[in-house]
Amino acid sequence: MLSTKKISFFIAAAILIAAALFGNSSCGIYKFNDASVPDSIKTVKVNFIENRATYVNPQLSPRLTDKLRQKIIGQTKLIQTNNEPDWEIDGTITQYSFSTSAITGQQAANNRLTVAVQMVLSDRKANKTEKIDVSRSFEFKGNQSFQQAENDLAEEMIRTLTDDIFNKLFSKW
Repeated sequence: MLSTKKISFFIAAAILIAAALFGNSSCGIYKFNDASVPDSIKTVKVNFIENRATYVNPQLSPRLTDKLRQKIIGQTKLIQTNNEPDWEIDGTITQYSFSTSAITGQQAANNRLTVAVQMVLSDRKANKTEKIDVSRSFEFKGNQSFQQAENDLAEEMIRTLTDDIFNKLFSKW
């Protein structure tokens, strides 16, 4: 059985460790949900993500734009604005293509949908611009039409691309 002195020692040690880990948080960056934003950045504008791919899925741009805006507002302290934002985020879908990824006996067993997006983060406070590229492939059965695959993969595609873009934008600080 532990004595009162030993328990007090363990509690004091735990408090000191917690203070050491969390006490130096005044480094000019706040962080939650793995999103790091400098303290000086308060506002953001996420512009409509344009679709300039050879093949255009008409639902992808508006859904991706909306989901990214929701994620940024929901997981950071940034405030969405249209007037002189600290950060302005632009995006372009540069690739949306289908290819065969596996063949069984002269027929496509699996196909792949590849989506690539280029994002541009303009930091007006630091007067700098950064380009971020995100590319993701989604596999689907060879017996599905491209339209069926698009419908089946729509939610996964939007969620995954949004997460990848968000992580690249907010995990570099």
